Amino acid sequence: MAAVAPREPVPRRPETGPPPSASAANEKATRILFEPGDAALPAAAATTLGALAEQVKGSEGSRLQVRAYAGGDSASASVARRLSLSRALAVRLTLIEAGVSSTRIDVRALGAKFETGPADRVDIVVVN
Repeated sequence: MAAVAPREPVPRRPETGPPPSASAANEKATRILFEPGDAALPAAAATTLGALAEQVKGSEGSRLQVRAYAGGDSASASVARRLSLSRALAVRLTLIEAGVSSTRIDVRALGAKFETGPADRVDIVVVN
C-alpha cells in the first residue's frame, strides 16, 4: 500500500475591513424615491445618477451596488420583489447609458425586506 502524504492546510484569505454590520452602518447611499407601485424612474433622478456615474467612472476600482425595495406585506412578497427588480433595472440602465460598465453594477432586488427608511426606494452604494 502506498503512503499518502499529509495534506497541507489551505491558506485562509485574510479578512480586511470592518465586519459587514459595521460597514453597512458607515456607508453612504444615494437614494432614489419612487411612487408607490410605480417602477418609472423619477425625472429628477437622471441628474443624480449622472453625477454618480461620473464619480464612479473616475475611480477605476469602484463598483456600484443597487439595492431596490418596494412596499408590501408577506402576502404580496413576490409582487414587491418583482417591482423592486424593475426599479433596480431602470436605475442600472440609466447608469449604463451614462457610461458605467455593466460589469461594475451589482443589482439586489430586496422587495419588502427593509429595516429602515421609506419602502419605495432604490439605494445606490459605491463600493471601493
